[in-house]
Amino acid sequence: MDAEIKNLRIDRSRKQIPEGGSPWARRVIIIGIVLFLLAGAGRFLFGLWSNTPEVDVYRVRSASSASAASAAGQTVILNATGYIVAHHKIQVASKVVGRVLWIGVEKGDRVKEGQVIVRLEDDEYKAQLQQAVGQLKTLEARPEEFTNGSRPEEVASARSNVDQARAELSNAEITLRRTRLLVIEKVSAQQILDDAESRVNSLRARVNSLEKTFEIVRIGPRRETIDALRGQILEAKGRVAFYESTLSNTLIKAPVSGTVLERNVEKGEFITTGFVGDKGAKGYVVSLANLNDLQVELDINQNDFARLDRRQKGVITTDAYPDRKYEGIIDEIAPEANRQKATVQVKVKVLQPDDFLRPDMNASVAFTSDQKASSSVGSIPSKSVVFVPTAAVRNDAVYILLGGKVIRRAVRVTGNSSEGLRVEEGLIGGEDVILNPSAELKDGAKVKAKGVVK
Repeated sequence: MDAEIKNLRIDRSRKQIPEGGSPWARRVIIIGIVLFLLAGAGRFLFGLWSNTPEVDVYRVRSASSASAASAAGQTVILNATGYIVAHHKIQVASKVVGRVLWIGVEKGDRVKEGQVIVRLEDDEYKAQLQQAVGQLKTLEARPEEFTNGSRPEEVASARSNVDQARAELSNAEITLRRTRLLVIEKVSAQQILDDAESRVNSLRARVNSLEKTFEIVRIGPRRETIDALRGQILEAKGRVAFYESTLSNTLIKAPVSGTVLERNVEKGEFITTGFVGDKGAKGYVVSLANLNDLQVELDINQNDFARLDRRQKGVITTDAYPDRKYEGIIDEIAPEANRQKATVQVKVKVLQPDDFLRPDMNASVAFTSDQKASSSVGSIPSKSVVFVPTAAVRNDAVYILLGGKVIRRAVRVTGNSSEGLRVEEGLIGGEDVILNPSAELKDGAKVKAKGVVK
């Protein structure tokens, strides 16, 4: 019995090999376990990455005008953005009311001063002029009649009437004397004497009237009557001149030489002389501008305004043609500041414009000094000005994505333009700023870029 128990003891000195196994099987098992652990760790890390917030970023670019001025060896003292405007833009309106009969220009056409661009219907104005001319001719015939005086036949007729009345008066006086003697002798009644006296008095009055009429006919009309008639003639001439001018105004001409920026009417539309809305009659026919006289309109922050002089020079660039540079000089400065914007409007004249420039284009101006952009003592250092979208700035700061982490950086915004917010401090260009940063986004948070907005 004891011998059997001894045979049941385990000999640990002998190497134990699983039944049906080998060393290669053990290695396979170990490798499988390691791969399983690696797959689990990868899945865990992928889950952490997938939960990282995604953000849109914008690659910051510096102002092109500043680089242009620096490339030219000039010191940039201020950068500003604005719009190209025509120095003198004219809306050509009609002086008379009427319907468009013909229009001879299109948008973009060049016209010369005095060129007919629109014709209006003129039948009504021609009729008014013809009526005024007829009235004038009628009045002009009367002063000649008054100046020449009465005809000899009219004078002779008036004299004959006076002689006849005098003869009748003389006869009545003789009859009166006879009747008075008969009444004294009581041959005739008193009534006959009264009738004779009345007839004499009536004939005397008639003689006086005819004598005055004869004198008027002989002398002619009074000077006052002739002067009043001449005044009426001047008035009639004024009406003729007015209707002639009105008729000529149915031909609308270009007041200056320039380019047609807008064609506002079509054939058959009604033109009025007052201000109207979008519907109904039109208030003007075309708008013109001389595209050889262009300016860049800028709103300069009051804090930067002191850097500029009245005849400050600058380099002008546009977003449409960033490789084309133009020389400019300050031409106009507003006499008062804008209280709401805290800016002063400045207009820079484009010295040598070409056909590439158009009104209302975005433009940037890099104002330069006479000093060179070298490291000479006393030179004015240029600021690095960049533009970022409005959506990138929150509470006077931007959030930069660098190495997968968020970095908050304070900035100083000095203006707004079509290029975005103008940042003079805090950015130098080339940074990736986060667009629309949420309120939960903190400095140092981990995020990943969803895409770069250009």
